[in-house]
Amino acid sequence: MGGKSRMSENFFQVKPKIKRIVRASISLIFCSCATLVGLNIAELSNSKVLAVTAATQDLQAAGLFQQGVMRYNSGDFQAAELALRAALSRDPKLASARNYLGNIFLKQNRLDAAVQEYGEAIRLNPNLAEGYYNLGLALHKQQQYQAAITAYRQALVVEPTMANANYNLGLALYQQGQSDEAIAAYQQSINLDRSNANAYFNLGLALQEQGNTAEAIIAYREVLQLSPKNVAAYNNLGSLLTARGQTPEAIETYIQAIRRVPNNPAAYYKLGMAFYEQGEYRKAQQVLKRAHKQYRKQGNVEQTEVIENLMQEIISSKNKKQPVEAVEVVPESETEQSLDNREIEFSPESSQDTE
Repeated sequence: MGGKSRMSENFFQVKPKIKRIVRASISLIFCSCATLVGLNIAELSNSKVLAVTAATQDLQAAGLFQQGVMRYNSGDFQAAELALRAALSRDPKLASARNYLGNIFLKQNRLDAAVQEYGEAIRLNPNLAEGYYNLGLALHKQQQYQAAITAYRQALVVEPTMANANYNLGLALYQQGQSDEAIAAYQQSINLDRSNANAYFNLGLALQEQGNTAEAIIAYREVLQLSPKNVAAYNNLGSLLTARGQTPEAIETYIQAIRRVPNNPAAYYKLGMAFYEQGEYRKAQQVLKRAHKQYRKQGNVEQTEVIENLMQEIISSKNKKQPVEAVEVVPESETEQSLDNREIEFSPESSQDTE
């Protein structure tokens, strides 16, 4: 126990020069990821099957609606829009047709038009959970986070079991700086759908930022059970293990990350840092050389400079035959690989009207 305690103390007693370099590098990586509020549409394999019927007494309107749905499913949005508008000309109260029109506009990134159609769908059917959910998507893409939060919450009032609504609610809350509420939303999403690796990953990020490393580690391990090639989860898990003084486990984690995805400079860099902290300088140099090569290929000048300075420090210390002080590895909340994990689930929901 005493040896482990001394190791942890030495781990955070860092040479000022190297500490500044490492912190500058990590700050740069974090800032590049902080822009990930630029949202990407992510189609889910488990999205609801789109409805092919509608609650209407007008058989011709129902037929046109079905035709619009078929065209939508085939990706022919122009023909789908024409058919849906024709259905609405027969039955103006057909909320599902409005919802589908909103979906078309959302796919086309015509966000104002999408918001208008979803609003009309909700007016026609105040119990249309998918309408509120899809409205939330459109508002979220417009970076109207508070309005999106309201829409997601209303969707959950109507349909409490919408896992994606909880997930996107968590993301919007996180983007508003409401970490506690975001964590609760992610956890509820996971309770409803334990197959969503993104929900576990984002839960891990939020817990990590709150300093709850033990729970964050559990969340990242769940990610890797569901998504074994998730580089960011490996890297973040390894960082947390290192920070907790569990360096051997961190080393194994980084090695697994490299085996899964060989072109992973962040994992090579972190593995080199872990070897460095363990005093295995030859291994550290070998791994850092690979990280340097990959970062250079990426054009990441800042990170290559960090590694060059670190390697010079290792060489200098070896030549002097003096022990090298461990370098602090500040856990990265994200890496460039983690952008995909912070996507909104942007599959618009479509359903039939209820009587």
